[in-house]
Amino acid sequence: MKRRGFLKLLLALFGSTTLVSFAYPLIRFLAPPEEKAKAKQIGIKKSEIPSGEAKDIIFNNTPIIIINRQDKGFIALSRVCTHLGCLVEYDKAKKRLLCPCHAGTFDLEGNVISGPPPKPLPKIPLGVEGESVVIG
Repeated sequence: MKRRGFLKLLLALFGSTTLVSFAYPLIRFLAPPEEKAKAKQIGIKKSEIPSGEAKDIIFNNTPIIIINRQDKGFIALSRVCTHLGCLVEYDKAKKRLLCPCHAGTFDLEGNVISGPPPKPLPKIPLGVEGESVVIG
């Protein structure tokens, strides 16, 4: 193979790679988005979460926390902080949720107590059916 033929082949390869790298995102942008899968339900036994305790799970690719509040029952909240997306942790002693990144503090209803988070934690639909807590 002569040098000229090799350079033409190399130029064609780079040109087609460049074309594909621009065309694929453009096609994905113009194509309609795929429908999301229907939300599934998850059942957890009430005995797994005693009064005053919490359990972390993943629901529809979102980390959530289920808290059994004393005298108020169960609540499910997203663990993703509304400030920068860090995962909040349950502080059993102080009965609140803390964001480790910038000291955001939430009450057990998901409302902002202090810190930089601009809005409360999203609530996840939850129901109690017999001896199970059903999320979704």
